[in-house]
Amino acid sequence: QVQLVESGGGLVQAGGSLRLSCAASGRTFSNYAMGWFRQAPGKEREFVARITWSVGSTNYADSVKGRFTISRDNAKNTVYLQMNSLKPEDTAVYYCAAANYRWEYDYWGRGTQVTVSS
Repeated sequence: QVQLVESGGGLVQAGGSLRLSCAASGRTFSNYAMGWFRQAPGKEREFVARITWSVGSTNYADSVKGRFTISRDNAKNTVYLQMNSLKPEDTAVYYCAAANYRWEYDYWGRGTQVTVSS
């Protein structure tokens, strides 16, 4: 089992920044990569960004490219999502998830709320 705990959400004005953290514990050696997803009210959950633990390869959704940066600290088993130039449409519950080598997300955190006011 892997436990994931997100933190760092909150209320911020448009144009502001937040940094989310996701701390992993348990059988973390079985994880290949970590991803961030988000779900806005009344919408489907959507992919935001992902990163591999080993070489740190990253991918981003087009909607956040150039504004969000995903990173990881292997020693701390923690993944971060630096969010800059936030927009009201970024408002959502943000979840981190752990993926195996087949890119199947087996474990999910409970989420952290991000609210961007206009």
